[in-house]
Amino acid sequence: MNGWIWFPGDFEIYHMMKQNFSREERGFDWPAYWYASGWNHKIEFSRIYELAEQTTFTAYVRGKGYIAVKRRLPDGSKQVKKYPFGQQVTCAPGKVEIEAVVAHLEGLPSVLVQGRVIASDESWLASNHLEHELPAGVSELFTRPEQDPAVFPYAHELKEPIAIEQVNGGRLLDFGYDVTAATLLTFNAEFKAVTLCYGESRTEALDVEDCYLRQNIRSSDDHGLERIGELTFATRLRAFRYIFLPGIEDDSVVVTADRQFVDFGGVSEFQSSDERLNEIWAVADRTFRACSDIFFLDGIKRDKWVWSGDAYQSYFINPYTFFNKEIVERTIVGLRGGEPFRQHLNTIVDYSLYWLISLEDYYNTFGDLRFLETVYAKMESLLDYCCRQIDERGFIYGRPGDWIYIDWAEFDKLGPLCAEQMLLARAYESVIVVRGALGKPAFDLEEKLAELKTNIERFYWDEELGGYIDSYESGSRNVTRHANIFAVLFGYAEGERVETIKRRVLLNPDIPAIHTPYFKFWELEVMAKIGEYAYVIEQIKSYWGGMLDQGATTFWEYYDPSETGPEKYAMYGDKYGKSLCHAWGASPIYLIGRYLLGVRPTAPGYASFEVAPRTELPGELTCTLPVGAGSVTIERLRERLTVTASAARGVLRLSDRVVELPPGQAVSVTLSGSYQS
Repeated sequence: MNGWIWFPGDFEIYHMMKQNFSREERGFDWPAYWYASGWNHKIEFSRIYELAEQTTFTAYVRGKGYIAVKRRLPDGSKQVKKYPFGQQVTCAPGKVEIEAVVAHLEGLPSVLVQGRVIASDESWLASNHLEHELPAGVSELFTRPEQDPAVFPYAHELKEPIAIEQVNGGRLLDFGYDVTAATLLTFNAEFKAVTLCYGESRTEALDVEDCYLRQNIRSSDDHGLERIGELTFATRLRAFRYIFLPGIEDDSVVVTADRQFVDFGGVSEFQSSDERLNEIWAVADRTFRACSDIFFLDGIKRDKWVWSGDAYQSYFINPYTFFNKEIVERTIVGLRGGEPFRQHLNTIVDYSLYWLISLEDYYNTFGDLRFLETVYAKMESLLDYCCRQIDERGFIYGRPGDWIYIDWAEFDKLGPLCAEQMLLARAYESVIVVRGALGKPAFDLEEKLAELKTNIERFYWDEELGGYIDSYESGSRNVTRHANIFAVLFGYAEGERVETIKRRVLLNPDIPAIHTPYFKFWELEVMAKIGEYAYVIEQIKSYWGGMLDQGATTFWEYYDPSETGPEKYAMYGDKYGKSLCHAWGASPIYLIGRYLLGVRPTAPGYASFEVAPRTELPGELTCTLPVGAGSVTIERLRERLTVTASAARGVLRLSDRVVELPPGQAVSVTLSGSYQS
């Protein structure tokens, strides 16, 4: 593919820095507080050609530098001719090396070479003089000379408010659901001073003094205001559902939203006879797409940062929505940053471990060994960083500046936390899989893994309490759900112990409940894994349905059913600190697609796959999900199930039979069992 090229990883690092520096709060900007890995500012690109005949090319640049044509003369000397970018260059037949030297202080050093034979693509090599001759970075999004890889090609949609309310001496505009947009102000006769109060909730937008995002516009040349017409102006990009204009009670100013988004398309659809599930799926899909930008974001209003834990769950949801490989790769590479590895991702130890685990999940989903090869060295250096902070028992601990997070919950964190050790063991397993896929040895990690799992059992399992405790150092024997969820999810608890954990921990009302959709994701996946499908459906409908009953049109970062007043919008000590459009809130899509519809790969990259729908699903449904490059449609009419797959090597798996799914052919079977709505 002919297109713009750059040093591998620089595109992702550059755009992630822009993203993580875009947060705004109550009139000031708030760059992410963790270490920001920089991109290269000078790169040499090169490729050798054997030319059978004379040919021409033209090179375009973002930055400054030159293009060089190098060839060996018959006497053994080297001839080098340099040319400015933008000029057509003619090359004579023979062996020739084309080199582009590009420097850029503010943006992304990149070059586009276009010619019938000589053209820039992934076969070119890039060097920053420390890491030599790496395959250049490239994207199908950047192929035209007028483009700049530092400027992402977003899609745009103009949105009008769906409702306008006269209230509190002003106008409240409701755009229906959270959008990321520039606000367009069109004045009917002349410019007038105006205040914009943004909110994810009606309550927030009407709080003129304390809303999270507010802009006071006093003149047409105010900072942050762009004139795009005689009486039309655009504000900076913000996320909101509501806008309140205090003191404006007429139509002297018309407000529209220029929504900015990445159009991923996609094939997933879900319609059933259970309207509650239909609405939850639709709102989850809207939430997930809103949080899927250049990278997977946590939420679109407050942080707008890229967090490794949020992203990790997005990797699971993505295959059941638009199945986009590039956003996963961009997020993985951008999060990891450059070398050397200096700080845990987002300062959180568990988030570094999730990054390691994500590489195995990436391989299972997309089956792309080429990508694993490009990140392999960075995987090993991150792993080495983690291994430098394990104790004599193999447990990982937090150092000054590290954050042991796991979830918003009350853990006993005196000493190494059990849930963290579960993640470390899972990270070892994932690195072993990646090394195996790339033909590299893993004996050292296999020994570490065996020792770690033995010590987890020895120090954290409490037979009397029937669960894994948070920490052994304090002596408090505190049990929370999190480590026990991981133990079952990762297969570290088996047989009768799983039943014990389910009874003594997971279904025990005395163990504090989980209130974040983040860990509700893992909790319900475990319940599905052990066959509690009816419980999973009930929880999806009550927990996410509870947010719908509270007026949610996108799903939240945190939900406590006992909070019903304005306090339901508060978090982090901020009355409007809770994100009401958060990526991890979209997990019902994964839970339904993976466990209730039973769609999953059985070989890396969906080289083979299965569909194993549960009878707990609604009596009538029509659903289409991606399966790699193809799709599968599942239709149920009471006890009649019909499955049609466009991809090859799929099977329909039911409790007592396995049926092949020939591509393009509908396969129908009769089910047994019933669904209770």
